[in-house]
Amino acid sequence: MSAPPTPSSRPTVTEREARQVAEAAREQDWRKPSFAKELFLGRFRLDLLHPHPLPAEEDVQRGEEFLAKLRDFCETKIDGAVIERDARIPDDVITGLKELGAFGMKIDTKYGGLGLTQVYYNKALALVGSANPAIGALLSAHQSIGVPQPLKMFGTQEQKDTFLPRCARTDISAFLLTEPDVGSDPARLATTAVRDGDDYVLDGVKLWTTNGVVADLLVVMARVPKSEGAKGGITAFVVEAASEGITVENRNAFMGLRGLENGVTRFHRVRVPAAHRIGPEGAGLKIALTTLNTGRLSLPAMCVGAGKWCLKIAREWSAVREQWGKPVALHEAVGSKISFIAATTFALEAVLDLSSQMADEDRNDIRIEAALAKLYGSEMACLMADELVQIRGGRGFETAASLEARGERAVPAEQLLRDLRINRIFEGSTEIMHLLIAREAVDAHLSVAGDLIDPDKTLSDKARAGAQAGVFYAKWLPKLVAGPGQLPRSYADFHPSGHPDLSGHLRHVERTARKLARSTFYAMSRWQGRMETKQGFLGRIVDIGAELFAMSAACVRAEHLRTKGEHGREAYQLADAFCRQSRIRVEELFGRLWSNTDDLDRKVVKGVLGGAYEWLEQGVVDPSGDGPWIAEAAPGPSERENVRRAIG
Repeated sequence: MSAPPTPSSRPTVTEREARQVAEAAREQDWRKPSFAKELFLGRFRLDLLHPHPLPAEEDVQRGEEFLAKLRDFCETKIDGAVIERDARIPDDVITGLKELGAFGMKIDTKYGGLGLTQVYYNKALALVGSANPAIGALLSAHQSIGVPQPLKMFGTQEQKDTFLPRCARTDISAFLLTEPDVGSDPARLATTAVRDGDDYVLDGVKLWTTNGVVADLLVVMARVPKSEGAKGGITAFVVEAASEGITVENRNAFMGLRGLENGVTRFHRVRVPAAHRIGPEGAGLKIALTTLNTGRLSLPAMCVGAGKWCLKIAREWSAVREQWGKPVALHEAVGSKISFIAATTFALEAVLDLSSQMADEDRNDIRIEAALAKLYGSEMACLMADELVQIRGGRGFETAASLEARGERAVPAEQLLRDLRINRIFEGSTEIMHLLIAREAVDAHLSVAGDLIDPDKTLSDKARAGAQAGVFYAKWLPKLVAGPGQLPRSYADFHPSGHPDLSGHLRHVERTARKLARSTFYAMSRWQGRMETKQGFLGRIVDIGAELFAMSAACVRAEHLRTKGEHGREAYQLADAFCRQSRIRVEELFGRLWSNTDDLDRKVVKGVLGGAYEWLEQGVVDPSGDGPWIAEAAPGPSERENVRRAIG
């Protein structure tokens, strides 16, 4: 065997090069219709959502049977208080979940999995996440971004035959992309995979490896150097976690999700067979992003579960807690919070179920819908948990263990708030999601007019782009002037006798979608090449789109439940309440598009970084410890104990 190659140093990349790497990794084509894409273009395609798509009967039966078994397991085998106290999911719980088939929910039955649909996979995550969110994260990381999903989409038949049966029943998988100095900027990835005969040799350090402490199989993203006849680039590999040279150097601890098996993993001259490479060299980032397109739906699933629990506790507590002679729920200040939780939970479940069913049918491109579901779900769930803590008052701030110790019901409201906070960071922070969705939302514009604002393009390229853009906008812009939202009888199906009028909300969505598209076009005309730096503006554009998508989904779900005879009147009331609340938020967001402090904020930030306000920091002590802001992650052998823990 030849000597292992020497690992290279961290690559130095410019901002432009980093953007080019990210751009090359995204899906370039739109081969299927997308409701959200059309929405951002000012076209309200309700026909892509309504009537609500339905699952096949056999899928429902299989899913419901598993949910019944999982519910029994959650109620009899999982003690969330023990996990919170010990900061660890007991081995027997993980083993029991394996025996139940929970690690193979999304894996096809021919590989030993349960073959559940995305709809029922999400219902299962909401259920088990309500028992303990760390278990939801364990199962989600294993199946949504771990080995099963990328192999399902990009793996060879031999890889599927080798690894999927293991993932379905016995093995835990993890996904390793982030590094100590690399987050959402993968162009600077330092972990290397150097070809050496029939193997690749991995060197580097990975941070925040969810499931990494207990994993048997890893999906590792590493940079393959260019060589003669080899493209190189960021590449994905399936790696055996017990391989020589792999050390789990630390089990990380967080403000929430105390049972999370998340660590720091070092690779030192780890040999990985070339047959374990997923896809070609250089396709790793595209594989990761494509996997996340649907994988992101697992996170809002647990947010929906959290909303349901918040509603249950708010209802039960507010009915028995009295202030000034009546239950606190009947005081408007508290009642408005309960209404917000109820209406928002209904809308989040509508967004999740609709997106999941569309993912199962595979008729639509849901990359934007899934991203919006993740963004909106993570933000709104945190707000709902915060409101629950406020409703509970001092008891909301008190731990469940303390409540129990003094004889009251052990309600872990403060734990939920801590556990949910990571969702605004997991799988793409809110800020990154804003930029990712905004890029997709303006894709049609960049496709026809991108060369006009590209400084590297020639005058002839710009001339051709100008002509192409002229044709596109001559057809597109007039359609933004008027639409069905201005006709009083549009969407009449959503105003059945005896129910609140949801048709007016859909007309509002249609009108607002056109207004949103006009605002985006105006901003592009105004800022052109500087548009990508206007992150505050882009974030508000995306947030408006998220609200419009949620309003549409809520109305479609309400009508679906009415036609099925399942709580139709109540569903219409919740949809009406949500849409009215959402419309207020949308109006505020539109106002902040053009009236904001973005320019002033940039000046203040420069002052802060330049030390102009250091005097403001006086009068406190800093309890932080010593040490570097970012840990050293140079390749080389580990000098620490391996804290990897095998299960079963």
